[in-house]
Amino acid sequence: MTAPEESRWTGRKVLVTGAAGFIGSRLSLRLTALGAQVHGVSRRKIADDTCVWHTADLTDAEGTTELVRSVRPDVVFHLAAEVNGSRGTETLVPTLTNTVVGSVNLLNAAHSLGARVVMAGSVEEARPELGETLTSSPYAVARWAATGYARLFHQLWGLPVTVLRISMVYGPGQPDTTKVVPYVAQCLLRGEEPSLTAGKRRMDWVYVDDVAEALVLAAERENAVGRVFDIGTGDGIAVRDIVTRLYELAGSTATPPFGTRPERVMDVERFAHVEEAADVLGWRATTPVDEGLRRTLEWYGRRL
Repeated sequence: MTAPEESRWTGRKVLVTGAAGFIGSRLSLRLTALGAQVHGVSRRKIADDTCVWHTADLTDAEGTTELVRSVRPDVVFHLAAEVNGSRGTETLVPTLTNTVVGSVNLLNAAHSLGARVVMAGSVEEARPELGETLTSSPYAVARWAATGYARLFHQLWGLPVTVLRISMVYGPGQPDTTKVVPYVAQCLLRGEEPSLTAGKRRMDWVYVDDVAEALVLAAERENAVGRVFDIGTGDGIAVRDIVTRLYELAGSTATPPFGTRPERVMDVERFAHVEEAADVLGWRATTPVDEGLRRTLEWYGRRL
């Protein structure tokens, strides 16, 4: 007989980097509900009791090792990174330092302790196994490099690590309100007109709580060690269609002002290949996009 889900996590100690962020905060809540002892890492001091908080800069190798040794986690969920889709050269050093160097320091610290690691990647990074070579931004390259280091730590030094290449996440509580879903949602709720591109790019939209569940499952499945999985729906929906649905869900009869903002250069359409995550992790996205957008609108509506 299979043990209850909660028993896998009750009393287990987990470390979540980026726990104050969008995905990290939802993951921390999920792990706490499952009975885990959650330790969160942030660069700034956090004044809430959702988990045991630690202040650390992962670009500091010594400090990162000291953090991991002091917590002694069974599992590390590494979500911290420099998330910036800009094509400007000013993002080169921050993405290199915060995403690549921070990840190497974290992987090395986890290896020294023998902790299992589940690391967030991005579907934006090139997937060589699918013949993809085009990279669209410094962020995408940094994610690709961090995934390469995760593979190296597993293949050369036996670190039990799994990488999830996550597609476009949306949902309640997204702190970066320049992203299209929270931006348009808040404009609609305030009666303001958003500034929009033509919105023709298709993206793979996945609800944040579905992503949190994928992270949990990746830590539970022994046959996930050493592997990289795409996490998304596998379907592409154009940005303009997402915006139109938000307008409809908000009850707006206005026409979205598409084309009032210039397009971003070098955008690449990439969608998750979901079969491997379904077969190995037993995971599929379950939240329909209209339901996810409705929950998101309601969440922001309660806070305005």
